[in-house]
Amino acid sequence: RGPGRRRPGPGGVPADAAPGPPGRRAPPPRGAARTACEGGSPWIDTAPNYGAGTVHRELRPVLEEFPAVRVATKTGFYTRTQGREAVEAGVLQAGLAGVRHSLDPGFLDWQTRRSTTDLGRADIVFVHNPETVGHGDRDRLHAELRAAFAVLEDLAASGLIGGYGVATWSGFTKDAFTVPELLALARDVGGPGHHLAAVQQPVSLVMAQPITRALDGRGPLVQARSAGLLAFGSAPLHGGELLDLVTPELVELIRPGADPAAACLLAAGSCPSLDVLLVSASTRDHWDTAVAALDEPLTDTELRKVLDVLAPR
Repeated sequence: RGPGRRRPGPGGVPADAAPGPPGRRAPPPRGAARTACEGGSPWIDTAPNYGAGTVHRELRPVLEEFPAVRVATKTGFYTRTQGREAVEAGVLQAGLAGVRHSLDPGFLDWQTRRSTTDLGRADIVFVHNPETVGHGDRDRLHAELRAAFAVLEDLAASGLIGGYGVATWSGFTKDAFTVPELLALARDVGGPGHHLAAVQQPVSLVMAQPITRALDGRGPLVQARSAGLLAFGSAPLHGGELLDLVTPELVELIRPGADPAAACLLAAGSCPSLDVLLVSASTRDHWDTAVAALDEPLTDTELRKVLDVLAPR
């Protein structure tokens, strides 16, 4: 698609990590992951709090069966059970078991080590929605991120994890941090050979700001690509809600004859500077449909027309 442009490859995720349309029961994580791996997915994306805290152990047999598939997990969120175990281990203060999120360095180290044990490996560990701390205090947030990066940098230097990143829902859109700021924090703790490797944010017709910015040659996806980081796009169907919002006219504009899910995936997957689009598939047919939807990306001109319909200039 021209210099510097790569068609994003789909990545598989456990279904409960990216729910399908309302009313559809999510398939077991192991089945969804095997569907994706058999379909050629290069990535599985997960987190220790998915699947009521059992998803990592369920995924391990699949990852052992497909050693070439890379796995990304997260750190920060935890279930109540995990919180109680962390308190018992002395890495969370008593009374915080029900809070469900922490960037305390001792906790992040403990949780990440557990995750690698349960999964068998972790190619990338994302700090999960760090913008939930700090309450708008950017200095405090950046200090906590620096401390989190220091933990993950040590784990990466030891070979326990391949690298780390930031998975955010609103951190980039609410200006909690920028890619250059994340890189500066990583260099601060890891030097020029730091292990910051990726960023992840929602990319969809609902969360369309990353697409608009990338089309204009700016924003976190472009900055990540320029810095050599992998750019992951999450929630392309906005948790399935997008299928109830998209109109037949918009589907025809995106790709005549396409079904709504394929059209929405195509619009998200055509975003410039995106490396991996995270999708969920309950069957091999669903997976093949998602892959086919991304086979012929929209041109920048076509994508701008779609965005102009959503938010006229």
